[in-house]
Amino acid sequence: MSLVAFDFHDTRVLLCRVPGYIAFPEVNLRTYVRRGGDRGVSFLSELVPQKLVAAVARRVYNEPYRATRMESATATGGDRVCVTHRVFAGGREHTVTAVGSNEAVVPAIDGVEHFFKEHEWGYGRTRDGRLLRFRVRHPLWAVRTLHDIALDVDFGAMYGGQWAWLTDATPVSVVFAVGSPVIVDTPRVIAANR
Repeated sequence: MSLVAFDFHDTRVLLCRVPGYIAFPEVNLRTYVRRGGDRGVSFLSELVPQKLVAAVARRVYNEPYRATRMESATATGGDRVCVTHRVFAGGREHTVTAVGSNEAVVPAIDGVEHFFKEHEWGYGRTRDGRLLRFRVRHPLWAVRTLHDIALDVDFGAMYGGQWAWLTDATPVSVVFAVGSPVIVDTPRVIAANR
């Protein structure tokens, strides 16, 4: 499972920009799944700052989106980039800060960085329990050399008591990826018996 913090830029819905909803952060908690030979992710919780974004994502994708106050900031200086995400939930502020190299390279496809950042499929459920799948398309992402990571997250306060154990867990891997344009296809119901 992973905690993933990122920023949407130049967001479009059906190729249209909606003023006020073009750039915003998201922090999600996800797990990794496989269906046959297809690797993918399933979202446990997705946090965004706008109620409308959360409502549309719940309606169209039936994803566990929730709106809460949050912000992100990026600072570049010399040969380093620092990105901080702040989430205000469960009565406190949670922060994720990563400092990495300005330069980035595409890692080998057999490495752990590739595994955690490259998933073509998202999986979920319809309201009546059928399996949903949607394709996520983007070029291979480059990664920055990580210089520092600071995580101050109370998972129980942010995501609910069942995730409180993650607060004291040590990350197995940390990846600082450089994003790109991404296309998320319309979800489709698929047969669950494969």
